[in-house]
This record gives sequence, C-alpha cells and structure tokens, in this order.
Amino acid sequence: MVILKSKDEIEKIRRACRIVAIALLELKSQVKAGKTTSELDQLAEKLILKLAGKPAFKGYRGFPATLCTSVNEEVVHGIPSQRVLKEGDIIGLDLGAIVDGYYGDAAITVPVGGPIPVETERLIRVTEESLYQGIRQIGVGKRLSDISHAIQEHVEKAGFSVVTDFVGHGIGRNLHEDPQIPNFGEPGHGIRLRQGMTLAIEPMVNMGNNAVKVLEDNWTAVTQDGTLSAHFEHTVLVAESGPEILTRLSPP
Repeated sequence: MVILKSKDEIEKIRRACRIVAIALLELKSQVKAGKTTSELDQLAEKLILKLAGKPAFKGYRGFPATLCTSVNEEVVHGIPSQRVLKEGDIIGLDLGAIVDGYYGDAAITVPVGGPIPVETERLIRVTEESLYQGIRQIGVGKRLSDISHAIQEHVEKAGFSVVTDFVGHGIGRNLHEDPQIPNFGEPGHGIRLRQGMTLAIEPMVNMGNNAVKVLEDNWTAVTQDGTLSAHFEHTVLVAESGPEILTRLSPP
C-alpha cells in the first residue's frame, strides 16, 4: 500500500533528508587514499548523531554499520571494514537517517584520489545523470514506470547496464515502503504518481553486464563479471509543482 504523507510527516522526512545530505557532503570530502571504510562509517555515525538524527541502517535487518561502503565492483550494501582505500578506487556511499520516526536516504559514488580512467569517470557521470533523468519524470498523474524507463534509456544509450536485482522504493515511516521503483521497464505502466508520495530513486549501473551476486556476508552485492559499478540515490517528494529533491542541499 502506497502511503501519502501529511505536511507534518513531510517535514520530518525533510529534516531526516537534510541530515543525510549534510553528512554525505562531509563524507565526500573525507574520501582519500589511506582511509579505511570503517573510518568513514564512524564519521557518518558521529555526523548523524551530532545533527540530532539516528542512523537508519545500523541494525536494520542485522546490518552492522551506519554507512554502506561499496568499492569498485561492489554494487550496493558493502559493509565497512579495515579495507584501505587506494588511489584510483571508486566508492559508493549510501546513508540513511531517522528523525522522529521518519527516514531519509541517499547515495553518491565518488573517486578516491587523483585522476581515474575516462571510462570510470563516464560511468559515474552517466549514473548520476540517469538519476536526474528519472526524477524529471516525476509529476502528479504520471506513471511510475516513466521514471524507470528514463533511467534505463539513458544508461543503455551510454553503453552501460542497469542492475535489475535491486530497485528503488517508497520511504517514510519505514525505510522501504511501497511502491518498488525499478530502474528499467517500458513507459506508461504502473501506478499514477500522487501528491504526497515520497520516493527513493536509486539507479545502480554496471560497466559490464547487469548480473550481480551477493557475497557470503549476505549483504555485499558485486558484479559477476568483476567490472565497476556506480550508485546514486535521492529521496524525492511528489509535490503539486513537480519533484522536490529532499536530499539535495543545492542545485547540481
């Protein structure tokens, strides 16, 4: 069941999303060669608590950390560890926060250190662009799959692959709510979008094919062919005037 949010609920989600956005901005500045993913996780938790939120992921279905850190071929749900980041790596940072029982959720992928290969830069850029292509399809009365199709079309035109095993989702009092939001599909299908919906749009894009597998930790998803993967996410409100990106501090 899709839950439409009241003004009071939207304000709580907006506060949670702002915490996520501020924390991700600081985390991005701290991604450097020599840092461990565990150090980034510790910083993420400190930032969320300092901003009067609660970590959304820690303990969620047994997940052991505040931040998901997915490096190189890791697609999503990477568990922070003593792994040391190296020049030329890329890392996906996925973070959630709770304010007064309501959730915010966002993700970015950033390079570690100096220049990275042109094709790796293009993977990151196209993935982020596909997120905004999807968001542009959000409007009252539009179909859910219009979002999905716009993402897939942009990614595949660039020669990359959309991950189909994981999808976006509604968000609010729960981290994952209806509707599920695939990053693939034909336009003009699915439910009609309504004012008051809050949606987490999150394309996951592989440089190779779209096949993934989950490691023995039961969390970390990696590309089957070992190629790189990128992930971006925003929490978005379906407003009367169009999409309102709640996890963005300022226009890109």
